[in-house]
Amino acid sequence: MDLSRDRPAPSVLFIAPECAPLTKTGGLGDVCGALPAALRRLGVDVRVLMPGYPDVLAGTTGVELAKVSLLGVEGRLLGARMAGAAEGVPLLVLDCPSLYARSGGPYQSAAGEDWPDNPLRFALLSKVAAVLGSERTPLRWRPEVAHCHDWPAALAAAYLRRERSRHAACLLTIHNLSFQGNFDRGLMPALRLPDELFTMEGLEFHGRLSFLKAGIVYADAINTVSPSYAREIQTAEFGCGMEGLLRSRHEVLSGILNGIDTATWNPAADPHIAQRYDASSLTLKAGNKEALQRRMGLAVDPALPLLGMVGRLTQQKGIDLVLGAAQALASLGQLAILGSGQREYENALRLLALRYPGRIAVQVGFDEGLAHLIEAGADLFLMPSRFEPCGLNQMYSQRYGTPPIARATGGLADTIEDGSTGFLFAESREEALVEAVERAQAAYGNPAAWREMQRAAMARDFSWDAAARRYADLYLRLATLEPA
Repeated sequence: MDLSRDRPAPSVLFIAPECAPLTKTGGLGDVCGALPAALRRLGVDVRVLMPGYPDVLAGTTGVELAKVSLLGVEGRLLGARMAGAAEGVPLLVLDCPSLYARSGGPYQSAAGEDWPDNPLRFALLSKVAAVLGSERTPLRWRPEVAHCHDWPAALAAAYLRRERSRHAACLLTIHNLSFQGNFDRGLMPALRLPDELFTMEGLEFHGRLSFLKAGIVYADAINTVSPSYAREIQTAEFGCGMEGLLRSRHEVLSGILNGIDTATWNPAADPHIAQRYDASSLTLKAGNKEALQRRMGLAVDPALPLLGMVGRLTQQKGIDLVLGAAQALASLGQLAILGSGQREYENALRLLALRYPGRIAVQVGFDEGLAHLIEAGADLFLMPSRFEPCGLNQMYSQRYGTPPIARATGGLADTIEDGSTGFLFAESREEALVEAVERAQAAYGNPAAWREMQRAAMARDFSWDAAARRYADLYLRLATLEPA
């Protein structure tokens, strides 16, 4: 795609509450790290605005660009650049020690409790984004599009709409609708939001101030991270109470499937696995299965189908289905699980591993190397999510020749070809999960057909290039809009 044939590439400000490799809690951080780099390769002038968490300041060298005095808070705007896979992506770091210089994660303390001043922390990020996207910006560079990511950045849409001068168009990406940023309405004055905005048509959501609703109402365009999820969130089952509002904005709502980092997730060059391989040397994959079985304390048996699972141990991810179907799964093969989440699920899985030694193994926590080994060493990858906006592991597993078994929802339905590159089941029931595993086991028992499925999965292109082109087209359309 050559953007210059139509008009100069648009300038875009990414408003990112997290960004890999500097800081991340999940897929949102991966997107905000990988997508800007892919966009810049297309010629899009994108820069990332993010809070100055300790890890961010430690991982960059910045120069002061401007002083910040907004919402009663003093800070600095620093200019820096990304390193590693996203090398060359310019960063704008909001350095405000009173709000961001603390141990813990972007949203929570080390004890897992939400920071009580999260509304101010992310309202400031949004307000700075709105100033940078207006004629009031202190910088020489000014974006044509402000791209907000999830609820922590969504309030920028409301702040931009209230700018009296010409301002950037606004795109909101919803990575997970269930996280909405709903707070006490009494915060409105402190956030410089007039009472006239606190209506059903504005920021009010069940009596509370909703950051995400602000983005949905005031953004010029909305997208989600897969086409199926864009449709699903307009229904009562997946809409989290906002389905009616989203249906009312369906004309500007679309889905753009996330990509994955194909350099990091590459079985032919992965430093974390026991034996590297590609589609032409799939026999070498067996070395990873044996290494995984030994590391997890499973019986070393090449004939047993080995299911892998990596992720959050929550009901959304269908862990309760796995627990309920454990006896059947253990009778069909082996299961290796890595993850952390709700304490009751962690404890139940530990007990399960004791009940089925050699068949079920569990490691609570996160281990990057083991996550890669599970993708390479498992025969099948399990993702029984109740909903999944996009999902990444099903794309990793296909790239590693490890067909996924997943519920047909969101990005899982969009990225898995049932019976060709993996296996899908429709309903969140234990019986449906077991039936899909039985179907996969039957395919595994046919070596020729299995190899064909593995190679078909490995041939899929899940790189960021396709997504970047779609975002670039969307930016071009937004850059030509007259401000609302």
